[in-house]
Amino acid sequence: MAGTRSSVTMVLTFCLAEILSMAGFALVASLLPHFTRLWSLSATAGGWLGGIFFLGYILAVPVLVSLTDRIDARRIYLAGASLSGLALAGFAGCADGLAAGLVWWWLAGLGLAGTYMPGLKAMTDRLPVATQSRGTAFYTATFGVGAGLSYLWIELSQGLLSWRLQFAVAALCALLSVLLVWRVVPAGGPLRQRKGSRGHWRSVLRDRRILAFCGGYFGHNWELFGFRAWLVAYLSWTHARSPDAWTAMPGLIAALATFLAVPASILGNEGAHRWGRQRWLRGVMPLSCVLALVVGLAGGVSSRLLVPLLLVYAASMNLDSAALTAGLLTETVSEMRGTALALYSSIGFAGGFIGPVAFGVALDALGRNNPSGWSAGFVALACGVGIGRWAIGWTGSVSTTAS
Repeated sequence: MAGTRSSVTMVLTFCLAEILSMAGFALVASLLPHFTRLWSLSATAGGWLGGIFFLGYILAVPVLVSLTDRIDARRIYLAGASLSGLALAGFAGCADGLAAGLVWWWLAGLGLAGTYMPGLKAMTDRLPVATQSRGTAFYTATFGVGAGLSYLWIELSQGLLSWRLQFAVAALCALLSVLLVWRVVPAGGPLRQRKGSRGHWRSVLRDRRILAFCGGYFGHNWELFGFRAWLVAYLSWTHARSPDAWTAMPGLIAALATFLAVPASILGNEGAHRWGRQRWLRGVMPLSCVLALVVGLAGGVSSRLLVPLLLVYAASMNLDSAALTAGLLTETVSEMRGTALALYSSIGFAGGFIGPVAFGVALDALGRNNPSGWSAGFVALACGVGIGRWAIGWTGSVSTTAS
């Protein structure tokens, strides 16, 4: 019983810290219409501003996450959350145009690289093997809680706080996550010294199961973060074109869409347990792809139909999330788990960078004031998850049994 309570406390602590560290996650996506006007941005430039966060992530995560095989991941988490706070404070005080915004938002992405996967590694290192898969599902689902709460508080505070003060509040929350983990999570003991990680990288890169999960995560993040980066802007465009109570508060709809990731992600992992991971992933990823195309073609429908459709689509794109991450963790030996997570995160969040940019390029190509431009953006999202589905089908080595 004591062990169970300890595991629950550990999972809750890291989930709460994740929520706090992600308070600023939706700032650029929520404020993109404002920044577009303030800094005279094209859709492609807006896509870069949304995607640069994940470019910072993928540049840092191979080093930071692979280090968790050699040093306590808690130390990396504390450094990453501190950097997030610094980057958000820097954006609040110094961002005066696209160039400065790109630099500070890129640094915020570096901070996420030091918190999300290192936090997962620090948590699973402190959990019994029997609880690691479900602990992972709750932790990855909490990413959706943190993102949803970020959209929500930003929407509700826009009339009260300037955008600079909103960034400052998010910086404070990141520092609170540092204090929480520092006080509650005990430092780990010294890890066994190894000769080096080259052997780990060679083994990981030769493992078709790991590569399949990485490719699936690439497509998942392409779709997910492309959608989140442009959802508020899309709803704002829809409202300007045809004012409706359903789209009057786009941040609220974005928050709800993001909250749906939580039950969808957890249920997705349970589905993978019941029906087999490969079978589950090969079924839900095409569903998400089809819904992206349906949303792209539904731009002219009533908001009363469009908003529920967007919410269903938002849920569908998260049915594979925890199933992918838990599959990687459970099918990788503990000694190489950090290196595998580093590769998984790098490839996966490369999709998180490409998705917003691809959406913006498609939008610019056909016109941001043209319904076909937004349709093209959603087609770009469908292409992303299609790539992920292809990666899962590329190899038959992904476990077909519950794990």
